Amino acid sequence: MSTVLITGGTGFLGRKLLGALLARGHIGDSDGKPVEFDRIRIADLREPDAPLPQDDRIVTSWGDFTATGVAETLIDSDTTHIVHLAAAVSGECERDFDLGMRVNLDGTRGLLEAARGLQAPPKFVFTSSVAVYGGDMPAVLNDTTAAAPQNSYGAQKVACEYLISDMSRRGLIDGRTARLPTVIVRPGKANAAASSFASAVIREPLQGDEYICPVSPETAIWVLSPRKVIDGLVRTLDLSNEDWGSSRTLKLPGITVTVQEMLDALARVAGSDVAARVSMQPDEFIQNIISGWPARFELARAPALGFKGDEGIDAIVEAFIQDELNGQVA
Repeated sequence: MSTVLITGGTGFLGRKLLGALLARGHIGDSDGKPVEFDRIRIADLREPDAPLPQDDRIVTSWGDFTATGVAETLIDSDTTHIVHLAAAVSGECERDFDLGMRVNLDGTRGLLEAARGLQAPPKFVFTSSVAVYGGDMPAVLNDTTAAAPQNSYGAQKVACEYLISDMSRRGLIDGRTARLPTVIVRPGKANAAASSFASAVIREPLQGDEYICPVSPETAIWVLSPRKVIDGLVRTLDLSNEDWGSSRTLKLPGITVTVQEMLDALARVAGSDVAARVSMQPDEFIQNIISGWPARFELARAPALGFKGDEGIDAIVEAFIQDELNGQVA
């Protein structure tokens, strides 16, 4: 038996990853060879409002994975791959330090402790963030730029990265950290993440709603579409231990755009009337967090391993219209 565990599995990315894995039916083993999996365990706080796909390979677990003893119920002797998506988001962690520590650090460590007890080290994919960077950064970051988080969320993420790296060095897990750009465009409503404006500034006007953007038009951000994120996570799961190499952390390749460039893309793709639904009212709390995140990277490792980014911001806007709005703009 082979089981894939996805924490945060009913969230936006969790559902998309579930669909991608079900469609292909196989996953890479430690040597990178495709092997069929028998089950995908979806773990989240509670049962979702929208039902999951009807597929006999899906099993579910509802509850708080940070609670004592819960991690051990999610990871059993058949677990071969773990994708840890569940997290408290950036704005939440800055406002509530204890919440971030409990969910992002203690909760991840609990999963790692359960994973290290398996007879064969499982692949453990952890999603991190550009929030691990900060302070006196170069204008353009690269594969070797050191992490220096300036917010609690970033500090918690990088602490988990170090744990995963050390446990992989010791052969307890086969850990892989994917540092994600800001993922846009997410459907639904804005959440407590500081970066949620980056989706809302595109999503809301396309759905016919007015939107007040909390950062300035010249604010730059490093982004990646959901399509490319899922491609990247699947590739992270597939690569052999040898190909992944000793460095356990990899940055998925995004693109740099400003808010103004997002609005310009909206106008090109959907019309100037749609772009005009956005107005500006900077929020100092949000602006300060975002301004501390890097926006420009030159990466060599991810492209060399076959990871690909988006062609441009227009393509990201068009993908959201196709994937989430049935090709229709309000």
